Amino acid sequence: MVLLFTFAFQTVFFAQTATKPNSPARKAAEGITADQLKDYLYFIADDAMQGRDTPSPGLDATANFIAFHLKKWGYKPGGDNGTFLQKMWINQHNTDISASGAEISGQKLVYGDDFFALPNSGTASSSLVFGGNGWMHKGKGIDPFAGIDVKGKIVVIYGNNGLPAGLTPADLQPDKQYKEWAGPNGYAAMKGAAGLIYLTGSQANWERVRQQREGGTITVEKLQDTTTVPILPTIYVSQKTANYLFDGETGNPLTTADLKPFELKGKKAAFTTAVRTERLPTQNVVAIWEGSDPKLKNEMVALGAHYDHVGTNPKVPGADKIFNGADDDGSGTTGILGIAEALAKSKARPKRSVLFVWHCGEERGLWGSLYFNKFPTVDIKQVIAQLNIDMIGRSKKIGDIEPGNKELSGENEIFVIGANMMSSTLGKIVADTNTNYLKMTYDLRFDNLNDPNRFFFRSDHFNYAANGIPISFWFDGIHVDYHRVSDSPDKIDYAKMEKVARTIFLTMWELGDLKERPKIDKQLPPELVQR
Repeated sequence: MVLLFTFAFQTVFFAQTATKPNSPARKAAEGITADQLKDYLYFIADDAMQGRDTPSPGLDATANFIAFHLKKWGYKPGGDNGTFLQKMWINQHNTDISASGAEISGQKLVYGDDFFALPNSGTASSSLVFGGNGWMHKGKGIDPFAGIDVKGKIVVIYGNNGLPAGLTPADLQPDKQYKEWAGPNGYAAMKGAAGLIYLTGSQANWERVRQQREGGTITVEKLQDTTTVPILPTIYVSQKTANYLFDGETGNPLTTADLKPFELKGKKAAFTTAVRTERLPTQNVVAIWEGSDPKLKNEMVALGAHYDHVGTNPKVPGADKIFNGADDDGSGTTGILGIAEALAKSKARPKRSVLFVWHCGEERGLWGSLYFNKFPTVDIKQVIAQLNIDMIGRSKKIGDIEPGNKELSGENEIFVIGANMMSSTLGKIVADTNTNYLKMTYDLRFDNLNDPNRFFFRSDHFNYAANGIPISFWFDGIHVDYHRVSDSPDKIDYAKMEKVARTIFLTMWELGDLKERPKIDKQLPPELVQR
């Protein structure tokens, strides 16, 4: 009797209503069309947007385009001061080359040929210590400065080698930074070092450093590290400079593997680094569609996509220098714009409200979603789930043998990640909506802890999940045009976009009409709470 009652309750609780034929939600979903999505995407991914970098005039123009339509459709502004925009301030830091210089044992180095500088202000002049990779972890017994004193000295370390053997991102819990673990700058500063010299090693690494340093460093106000550990004066040296640095020493880390820490007896270094900073605005786009139920409308189902891409690069081969980002993530941006239009034109409303957020800065490090979760313009605890769309516009055709499309989903297929990681209810709604509607193939191959691509960490849903909100992520996979100038709107499968967007629309509606918000019955494992 109890078992029968429980089964009956669950059947009612999980009953699919939005997907029923002739339901208001299903009729509304038909308003999302391939032609509509194509019109929007050709604007968003046009050359005039200049690749929608964060920050940039092209990104601002895209934000205004989205906001214009939201206002026309009658959405409630969810940004700052009664607008659709949540303002963020970006600080662009560039090295002041005219005020920066370096020398080793009296030999002056040439900026751009022999060294680059981290764009911050400082001066270091001292003897030198080689400190391996520079990473410290107490629990793992990793101490790069074991047996040497770096106080007052300039520490020379490997650069661009990632984490040392034995460390993974899961070992780097944010609340334990500078207590249990520290990166090269943090640990050297904690030990009283005067400055850092990074060895770039190969010519390829040197060119990567050149690109990074010429692009400067960007930080988001209010998201900056507030720790008291200072950023040390830091330079990056070429392979030629590194060989001069270690000439006559007992070992050269560029040619000898696994050198232990040691003091360089024959050389000293002195350098000054200076910075120029420009303050620039950017924004998330936020809108709310109010639910129909007097009580449940206080809760929200969130839909999100990042509307930025990677901008332009004058050094890329060929005449085209603009990374239009039609699939990444023009397709997601357009997908939720189409969902927003269909919802606004529907004769019915879901019971809960719907929160739309177009995030900026995803390509820079999930900035917009992190900012929104830390400084929300709504009561974010009332968000019952977040549905993230990042790349839904490309498909692998039958007979496609292009190696770059190996992990691209098919024409009736999409990868789904994270739906079951925190809430069994959300997982069931996501799966059942698809089963009861268009029956796309939901491929779960990347929905696991051991995914070497780490896709769970690479889009905006991550910051919602880390904030305790159940998520689901739709993604078409990596293709040959990913992060290339060739990711253009003429290569999009608009019929597939229509199917995915319609399915997510009905998933949102099912969540909006649930009697109770999805329960969080699973904790994110430690591997998934730190990027």
